[in-house]
Amino acid sequence: MDHERDEGTRNTTPALPLALETRYNMRIMSTVAEQLRQAREAQHLTVEQVAEITKIRTDHLRALEEGNFDVFSAPVYIKGFVRSLSTLLKLNVPQMMAALDDELGKTKQFAEPPPLSPHSHGFLDFVMLQMSKVDWQKGVWVLGTLIVTATILLIVVISRNSRTADPLKGVKPAMYKSTRTNAGETLPLPPAKR
Repeated sequence: MDHERDEGTRNTTPALPLALETRYNMRIMSTVAEQLRQAREAQHLTVEQVAEITKIRTDHLRALEEGNFDVFSAPVYIKGFVRSLSTLLKLNVPQMMAALDDELGKTKQFAEPPPLSPHSHGFLDFVMLQMSKVDWQKGVWVLGTLIVTATILLIVVISRNSRTADPLKGVKPAMYKSTRTNAGETLPLPPAKR
């Protein structure tokens, strides 16, 4: 029915559905670097002005606009800078980030995250990972409560045992004998009262 309205002006290219049209336009669109440069120039901003606003170094801005991602040591910097620039230049941030992820995935340097350590993970690495997941604010309260409870229980057990136990239970009856043989080392006895 729509084609009956447009009988005189017949379009030779078929209309794409909206979702396909967006994906198609994304493929035709230039790279992230070109989009950033074009958006900056469209707003009549210089690299220095953008650097002053975003606090991103000018050499990093130029590298982003040239698509030279090798300047950056990790993709987190590239993603953060592109997000800041896209927001400033009023670009579609999710679309820019998706395009950037696609571009970074194609580069050799940023295709996969680098390993954090050259050796395989051992038991200590596993324990440290689990400890890093603990909410220490809650953990300190739980640990403190457990320590206080254990201390109270220990005091109760010790006090019960000390009351019921006879301190002289294991001692045999005997007379005390001094181990010292020198009689001069003892104090004289006081005189007996009459």
